[in-house]
Amino acid sequence: MKQYVLTVYQPDGPPPEDVDIDRIERDIRAVSDDLKATGGWVFSGGLAPATSSTVVRANGGDVVMTDGPYVEGKEHVGGLTIIAAEDLDGALEWAGRFAAATTLPIEVRPLSTERG
Repeated sequence: MKQYVLTVYQPDGPPPEDVDIDRIERDIRAVSDDLKATGGWVFSGGLAPATSSTVVRANGGDVVMTDGPYVEGKEHVGGLTIIAAEDLDGALEWAGRFAAATTLPIEVRPLSTERG
């Protein structure tokens, strides 16, 4: 089995008032439970708001730290799930289910098999 990262991209700021967060959380839990039942779940977690991040960068011989996200944007990574799937098609099926549950875009990327 190959491993894939399913990354959730969410808009900055609080959700609009018409978004049913309780329903979304129930739907995500149902997809996650199905994924766990198949043995395909490896790890998942949500992230604190992008404004809580610190970017650490090597610059010459110095280390520079900057509060906030690395790039200015209207979306940020809100969470991730690492899954095991036979192939990309299988990972894309799970991503589709998570996209439907979250109502947000999901990026699918294979984990690199190279060790650095």
